[in-house]
Amino acid sequence: MLQASTSNAEQSSRLRERLTQGLEQVNQVILGKDAEIRLCLACLLARGHLLIEDIPGVGKTTLAHALAQTLGLSYQRVQFTSDLLPADIIGVSIFDRAANRFEFQHGPIFAQLVLADEVNRATPKAQSALLEAMEEQQVTVDGRSYPLPEPFFVVATQNPIDQVGTFPLPESQLDRFLMRIELGYPDSAHERQLLMGQDRRALLATLNHVLTTSDLGLLQANVTAMHAAPALLDYVQALVSFTRASGRFACGLSPRAAIGLLRASQSWALLEGRSSVVPEDVQAVLPAVVGHRLRTAGEATPSAPLTLGRRIIESVPIP
Repeated sequence: MLQASTSNAEQSSRLRERLTQGLEQVNQVILGKDAEIRLCLACLLARGHLLIEDIPGVGKTTLAHALAQTLGLSYQRVQFTSDLLPADIIGVSIFDRAANRFEFQHGPIFAQLVLADEVNRATPKAQSALLEAMEEQQVTVDGRSYPLPEPFFVVATQNPIDQVGTFPLPESQLDRFLMRIELGYPDSAHERQLLMGQDRRALLATLNHVLTTSDLGLLQANVTAMHAAPALLDYVQALVSFTRASGRFACGLSPRAAIGLLRASQSWALLEGRSSVVPEDVQAVLPAVVGHRLRTAGEATPSAPLTLGRRIIESVPIP
């Protein structure tokens, strides 16, 4: 028993070291965004999906590609446009004359990391092609279901809604994303490095696979097993209840959002090297988990996720 416990501890330590190496490697490509990259990894480890909203040109697509390269995941990019069809994402059945039957041709959704680039430039019909895949990790074509690979991680980028040619994502689609983040502009020092250094896309080819698919599976299992004390669960429930009862929001967080908040907190605790979840882990991921799910009542424009998260954290005491 002691030998097995020691072996598990050594394995966990090895995986954490590889995670740290992965973070450092991605940070060499996307400069000055350590917290955002940590949130991306936490989202993947929690078996969630990620929405990155920002203006074009800040590195959203490069970040997704760098994550796939570092984690050894198969990668497909789908450019969402107004004429995109669901079959362009899922795949299509083509008649095989020799076999006298229809054969399903897999679309780009059959990858471990799928980048839905500028997802809100496509019509709601094309956007809805992601719903079943993100929720059930399968797609259904002509009455037959096809499983998607494991792990399956959707990273969608979104242009600000006030830009030309965008279609707002409905609440049902937004709720399928565990987290929403923004990259923002780099600071002056890191922007100087970008100006003087190598092209970021050229660096992608130099990245090593730090983790394997089996490593990711073990890490995801460790996240689920991460200890959360009853007092910590009380804190999560208090935060969720506040959004429902305070009257500040058009509607409160759903049970799915509550589970997502806990899973994201467990992932963050794992990245921080802890053996159990503490309130600081919940506070670290809260803005990214709830910012796209909440709308402040009576406000003409949505509040920034960090602002919403700060209001909730300040309003709910730690048990």
